Amino acid sequence: MNSDVQIAGDPLAVPHLMPPPAAHPATVAEFAGLARTLAADTGSWAPLVRYDAASRWYHRLRTGPGYEVWLLSWVPGQGSGLHDHGRSSGVMTVLRGELTEHAGDARRTLAAGTQRVFAPGYVHEVVNDSLEPAVSLHVYFPGLTEMPMHPARPHAHCASVPGTATAATR
Repeated sequence: MNSDVQIAGDPLAVPHLMPPPAAHPATVAEFAGLARTLAADTGSWAPLVRYDAASRWYHRLRTGPGYEVWLLSWVPGQGSGLHDHGRSSGVMTVLRGELTEHAGDARRTLAAGTQRVFAPGYVHEVVNDSLEPAVSLHVYFPGLTEMPMHPARPHAHCASVPGTATAATR
């Protein structure tokens, strides 16, 4: 083999050429991954959960540069009201139980493990229509600074579209 090129040192020792791993999530996929990681770590969130019959219970679980993570509980019949999240995007993951999301004429049942991703301005309502309590995890980026409420639409809860997919709420 004829080669005029020689490599000095160990060519496999190139960490200086690789970008450092991100200390905090920066993309939608990374925020969804953060939510999945936190959801899987039941020991970090389960002892914190409280149920409040008078109003939805919530607890800020974590903050980081440009994001925050909230833990919410929902007793049967509790809902968020129709709202958006201002300039924040987010990821909602159902940890326990089942929630129903109403967005426009769509109605989605969100079972434990379901993850929804939403963009700024996404208008929806999340309700616990089941007979059991539910718990959800919400990642907002940037951190949630507003949650504008919207007037309820007539018959918004009557239209049904089966299935689950990927949007969120606090």
